[in-house]
Amino acid sequence: MAAGRRAPPEPGGGPVLLQGIFGAGPAPGAAACSLSLTARELQVRRPGGSPGGSAGPDAALRLADCVGSAAFPAAAAAACFSLVCYPLRGPRWGPPARQRLERTFRVCRGPDAEGNLRIAQAWSRRIRELAVPAVPAQDGDSYGVLPRPCRALVLLNPQSGSGRALDDFQAVVQPMLAEAEIATTIFITERPHHAHEKVRDEDLSQWDTLVVMSGDGLLYEVVNGLMERPDWKDTMKKPLCILPGGSGNALAASINYYAGYDHVAKKKLLTNCTFILCKGLHTQMDLVSLSTASGKRFFSFLGFGWGFISDVDIDSEKYRWLGSARFTLGTLQCLAKLRVYQGRLSYLPAGPEQGTSPAPRDPSTPVPNGQAGHVLPPAGTDAPGSLPTDSLLAPLGQPVPAHWTVVPEEEFVLVYAIYQSHLGTNLLMAPAARLHDGCIHLFYMKAGISRVALLKLFLAMSRGTHLDLNCPHLCYVPVQAFRLEPRVAAGIMTVDGEALACEPVQGQIHGRLCRVVSGS
Repeated sequence: MAAGRRAPPEPGGGPVLLQGIFGAGPAPGAAACSLSLTARELQVRRPGGSPGGSAGPDAALRLADCVGSAAFPAAAAAACFSLVCYPLRGPRWGPPARQRLERTFRVCRGPDAEGNLRIAQAWSRRIRELAVPAVPAQDGDSYGVLPRPCRALVLLNPQSGSGRALDDFQAVVQPMLAEAEIATTIFITERPHHAHEKVRDEDLSQWDTLVVMSGDGLLYEVVNGLMERPDWKDTMKKPLCILPGGSGNALAASINYYAGYDHVAKKKLLTNCTFILCKGLHTQMDLVSLSTASGKRFFSFLGFGWGFISDVDIDSEKYRWLGSARFTLGTLQCLAKLRVYQGRLSYLPAGPEQGTSPAPRDPSTPVPNGQAGHVLPPAGTDAPGSLPTDSLLAPLGQPVPAHWTVVPEEEFVLVYAIYQSHLGTNLLMAPAARLHDGCIHLFYMKAGISRVALLKLFLAMSRGTHLDLNCPHLCYVPVQAFRLEPRVAAGIMTVDGEALACEPVQGQIHGRLCRVVSGS
């Protein structure tokens, strides 16, 4: 069965917690049905159905698909309770998508209107309680669930992607959040760095989560704005959520992938990510600290690039109105004028390397306690509000530590350090990546690759099978830290899709530095 497809309910669904006979709809005179609530599902049976039998396609409403439930009075002294689910449904061919399903049941068997409403409220309350996702037992300290009701600050860039972010939020997202008791305050950005300033200076205590409805660039602003706060350690515990409203939507595609869903795009991806927010499960996420030769330091959640991929990203900005199709056009244009960049790449491996051998180290060089070249934290870093220390990195003006690997080649088509699975909605670059795996997934492509071979790699990357091609020009190694030193200031550098000046840069992973709403 494909990942994300609905499994058939098991008979019984566990012990029955509530049971009753209600009208199968809000109108008076609706046909009666028998309801049985278990920890996993609400079972609906028509009159005359056997206790263990099936009652058609709505026989079992999975509480894992449920985002909300409500109780309310009805005519003739009755009451109703409803639940809203988003089960995965799809065509015979192609990936399934979540589709809205609402069921309402009429309660009219109590002694009076107040008694009927109490019954309806009891069912609705129990459904909401059981619909809360279970915290994974194997890593429970890393996970949490958003409160209900929940208050969310939504930072939205109306110009991102093809310019439909606000319309899509109002049409798709807002109704789902209302059903899940998530109240929203919408902040529409009007200029670059607007979100950065908002989260850096605002009192954020009034919100339970920060939601970014845009591309990856706006979340980059939010992360760095939060890290500039004197109370960043506490603020970074507030879960972040990404909803795809841009062109690339790499983190949204990664979250969708980690949740076990099939690959989808556009409104199907938006619906999946909104559903994940409605369920409210959140976990920790690694960030990478990047430092440049000009003295800048920033934090990245997605990736750093130089060369071909960054060229495509930035050169295709003029086609933003095309949405994600801009990257296809940009790729073809950059293939036509394929460039080679010169520089030195070094890294600290995270474990056994794949496909390469570490550069030999002088055996006479001492390695005390396995920490050769370890840089001591600068004085004062324990002060309140101080940022994490890049303890794995030597200053950019000094050689890398002796236990690092220096890549012998110095001519590259691209270098990309990614920390999530997806580089874009349709590019599964690092299938092994996870939100808090403590790893930078470093890819570099040596000069000499043909345009045809490069195109084949990117076509395979849409399925995450590019490494299976065993291309001798493509190298991949998981690392803890890296340094890139361009020989000249040529080529485009990017961090989380945002352009940087081309200069020496280095970075290291900082595990579990923030929190993000995720499906697993």
